[in-house]
Amino acid sequence: MNEAVAGAKPARILLGRIAGAHGLAGEVLIHCYATLPESLTAYGPLSDADGGRSFTITRLQPTARGVLARLAGIGDRSAAERLKGVGLYVPRERLPAPAEGEFYCADLVGLLAIDAEGRPFGEIAAVHNFGAGDLLEIRLTGSRQSELVPFSDATVPSLDLAVGRAVILMPRVHGAAGKLG
Repeated sequence: MNEAVAGAKPARILLGRIAGAHGLAGEVLIHCYATLPESLTAYGPLSDADGGRSFTITRLQPTARGVLARLAGIGDRSAAERLKGVGLYVPRERLPAPAEGEFYCADLVGLLAIDAEGRPFGEIAAVHNFGAGDLLEIRLTGSRQSELVPFSDATVPSLDLAVGRAVILMPRVHGAAGKLG
């Protein structure tokens, strides 16, 4: 369960995730969440989710599939394979402040999800991107279920980070299961 408090900013920001090993010499492929892949090296060493392990990128090459990188201390394919799935985080204070009207996706996690009439129905549990655009995972109140909604102006017409809420227009399902209308 997310312990985020409305208006509180996460202490660390996820910049990428190691997708797997590349080649035999210990390089890794990173799915980069930063706007500019080159910025992965701009903020100093990255760490894993709990901050227990630090990673210094010594070589970086953006590609169409992601970022190929050499990490200090990782010298063979086996060591690189063990890193598959590791998130790469940076302390928030090392990042530039978002411009007016912009935010980090991590700032959305924990926001109260309300409908157009202001009635709460859940909270934003995560922001995902599987390649076709950002999706918000909404954990529904009083349920173990969550729903994914596109993060667009049509489904999220209003965000108020200071108050800690987002107006989310959930797609309605009419008729048979799976039929949107």
